[in-house]
Amino acid sequence: MNRRLAQQGSRASNITSHDQPKNKDEPEKGMWSSMLDSVASGKKLPEKNLIVLGGTPETQKDVLETLDTETPKRPQIRHKKKPIVANDFALGYTYQDVLDADHEVDILARLSIYLLSEPSPSFAPLLNPLFTPQFIPEALLVILLDWNEPWAWVRQLRDWIVLMRSITASLSDSSKEVLEVTMKEWQEKKRGTSSYDPSGSGTGTEPSVTLPLSQGEWDEPLGLPLCVVCHNSDRINALEIEQSWREEDFDFVLQFLRTILMKHGASLIYTSNSSRNFLPMLIHSSLGIHSMLKKQALKHNVIDREKVLVPPNWDSWGKIRVLREGFDVEGVSSGWSLDISAPPVASMKGHTENGVAKNGDTDSSKAEGNILPIYESTVPNRSSAISSKNQKPTIEVSVPSMQTFLASQQETIARLAAEEENSSNSASTATSSAFNTNTTSTSLSSHERIAEHIGPVQVNMGGIQVDADDMVRKLQSQSRRDVSSSSSKDAEVETPKGKKEGASISTPEMKAQNEALQSFFSGLVKRGASNTPRVTPGKG
Repeated sequence: MNRRLAQQGSRASNITSHDQPKNKDEPEKGMWSSMLDSVASGKKLPEKNLIVLGGTPETQKDVLETLDTETPKRPQIRHKKKPIVANDFALGYTYQDVLDADHEVDILARLSIYLLSEPSPSFAPLLNPLFTPQFIPEALLVILLDWNEPWAWVRQLRDWIVLMRSITASLSDSSKEVLEVTMKEWQEKKRGTSSYDPSGSGTGTEPSVTLPLSQGEWDEPLGLPLCVVCHNSDRINALEIEQSWREEDFDFVLQFLRTILMKHGASLIYTSNSSRNFLPMLIHSSLGIHSMLKKQALKHNVIDREKVLVPPNWDSWGKIRVLREGFDVEGVSSGWSLDISAPPVASMKGHTENGVAKNGDTDSSKAEGNILPIYESTVPNRSSAISSKNQKPTIEVSVPSMQTFLASQQETIARLAAEEENSSNSASTATSSAFNTNTTSTSLSSHERIAEHIGPVQVNMGGIQVDADDMVRKLQSQSRRDVSSSSSKDAEVETPKGKKEGASISTPEMKAQNEALQSFFSGLVKRGASNTPRVTPGKG
């Protein structure tokens, strides 16, 4: 009995010993799956979101080309087709892959870019679904301004900011909480003394100190980081020549923009397609995209007027005043808060590009705000106000569009075709009348032309060559004279009795003879004209 129990116990131990390796496979499988999951998650590209507001579709494409200046070195990636920029209607979309500093195959992040050209409140429902709690921490707002119309910048900024404030006010509570957290993180970023560190930390030797917000900074946060891009800065020299801009005008525009953007914690940059700029570095650093191979600080620049760069959390009222004395920073800052609290003027009907109302509203100053009229009166569109005598000669020539040119040419061609048709009709009328005249004269002188061609028709009468045509003409003239003389004699008194009887009947007899001769010679002429060149009968 005891032996049986011992055998059973040994068998049970053997079974458990054989089963132990099978139980070890389960944790091994779990370890491999966790490793594969970690590798897969490590290879997943971080997604960043860029919302581009303002500008025309062409300007937006130019800025995106400036942003995507990194060309891959690998042939299989260099020849890869770029994504299409679909921004012709309402809310556009495209994407870009951000490469590392060596431009190799390593992709740091993927940018999902949303584009909108018009600040109409009708487009707010298109942007509203984008701002989810997952979208907001990885998003950046970019407002495009164009140096072709700097007098409209403040109005455009006001319209876009009012639109974004209305969108963020209608978000869900969870999204609003994320907006507050995002803005708090941006406000608490550390700032150096001379450069902007994209990673948000100072140098290794400096202590981690959070500087307090200066006066007028982050007074009106939007909930999202903001970057304002003033494109086509190469037009600055053209403004000096064409509209007589001075250095004070450019400084006023820059001070005005910097004062406004400080209230939203925004950055500012001037860009152009003709020169290298730091737009990619500014956008990528604002989105938290950093190269592992090359770390470079973003230097500010407020001296070179074509390459201005104001990083976020760098500016202050003192730095703005240094640019040019006499600028009212406090008045612009307080007035801007009142302007963005009013409804946008762009949504109202009857305003011009310089803010002058057309509908005759008496309370236009209230609708225009406080600082908007000041800016537009200081920076007007002088191209329409400069007289012709004060304009400087320029090389540029205004060329109409292709459709306008073709329409004008079509009208010119139609007018010339009508004139040509009228002239051809008059020419054909004159030709027909001339043809009728020639036909009549030709029919009248056909006999003369034939006679001139074949020569005179001569006949032999009693051995004498007689010109038949000449004889016919003489007989015709003789007959006409006989007729005239007979008619005159009928009117006179009757012939005296002493006269011979033959004299009274001589005239009719001569007339008959003339007619007989005339008919004879006419027959000869006709018969000669019908034959070849000239017929001359022989003698006898």
